[in-house]
Amino acid sequence: MKKNIIAGLDLGTTKVGAIIAEKSDNVIDVLGFGVAPSEGLNRGLVANISKTAEAIKSAMDIAQNRAGIEIKVVNVGVAGEHITGLRHRNYVTVSNPEKEITQDDLNRLEADVRTIRIPSDRQILHIIPEEFSIDHQGGIDSPLGMCGQRLEATNHIVLASVPAIQNIKRSVERAGFIVKDYILQPLASSQAVLEDNEKDLGIVLIDIGGGTTDIAIFHKKSIKHTKVIGVAGNQVTNDIRESLGIVTEDAERLKKEYGFATESAIIKEEDIYIKSVGGRGNIKIPLSLLTQIISVRMRELFSLIDNEIRHSGFKSKVKAGIVLTGGGALLKGCSELAEEVFGLPTRIGVPLDLGTGLSKEIESPEFATVAGLAKGIPGAGSSETMISVKTQKNKSKKITDIFKKVQDFFDEL
Repeated sequence: MKKNIIAGLDLGTTKVGAIIAEKSDNVIDVLGFGVAPSEGLNRGLVANISKTAEAIKSAMDIAQNRAGIEIKVVNVGVAGEHITGLRHRNYVTVSNPEKEITQDDLNRLEADVRTIRIPSDRQILHIIPEEFSIDHQGGIDSPLGMCGQRLEATNHIVLASVPAIQNIKRSVERAGFIVKDYILQPLASSQAVLEDNEKDLGIVLIDIGGGTTDIAIFHKKSIKHTKVIGVAGNQVTNDIRESLGIVTEDAERLKKEYGFATESAIIKEEDIYIKSVGGRGNIKIPLSLLTQIISVRMRELFSLIDNEIRHSGFKSKVKAGIVLTGGGALLKGCSELAEEVFGLPTRIGVPLDLGTGLSKEIESPEFATVAGLAKGIPGAGSSETMISVKTQKNKSKKITDIFKKVQDFFDEL
């Protein structure tokens, strides 16, 4: 029994998310969804294979049980500061006697890109064409069926660390699954939360996770720049912990329940009571103090990103503004601070084009990546995965048992 089913794994620093969805056109119906605490990853990198495998298995078991489907193959999101991007231009001569461009010509273009020299500890994660040119006529989105002698492409190439990918592969396989595609996390998030018009006008996606913040810049419907920064939500929590002298769990709770990214977003000043260590009783702090601690780190993060956007050369082309997503985007006042730092309109990105099933459960910025992994990335080879439906499998087993009993009966006569 085959369906257009895609499974995705979001390996985060704070949590592992697993999703099983049925895809039709560009809409996904979530069949199963599971989340497990992540203790084996640090800033997008696997730090402990055993713990990562345990988290993957826990999240996938929940998702499979809820979906009633056994999954063998998954798309896995990749992040971390080891991710780098570069632009490369190449061409091939059209081989068709009628000079009509076919899929074979596009395949040869991609094969040519894979011959470029890269460091031995790096591998190509994605080759994403930005635009094509035919006989020096540029601005072509899809050259298939067009005629010409020289087919040229400008590509955005994403590179990843070989050891980092190998550690992810081992973790997933130890959990009992096979990696179908490795997908850059900001690319996955962009599939879930961005509209085509925004990608055309020019937009910056900022996915704030626990260990890393992922950035993707789009213009004229193509990705132009990617970057992963090792400053994210966990650094904010650590600042609260160190400044107030409290344990990490209490610092995380304070951030989520009372935290603001900027003082201008505070509606009413109030006092917060927090537990101190060593039995010294509760400590009273003003909300504005907590906000100041958070604001310093968030402003630093947005300033780093703003410098990255300027350095990329696309700051003036970002007409649609900023989209914040990821768990860090849930911090109150985040969009207000972003508008102040970037000087651009900002919105919070939640997964779009969700259908029926359990889709309501992932309508939150923190599940943008996992929703995008379920959609798959055009050109990344993400298609239907291998499944076996539990109900069907059990039914077939019962029928087989019945036939065997009948056969045994006649054998005994």
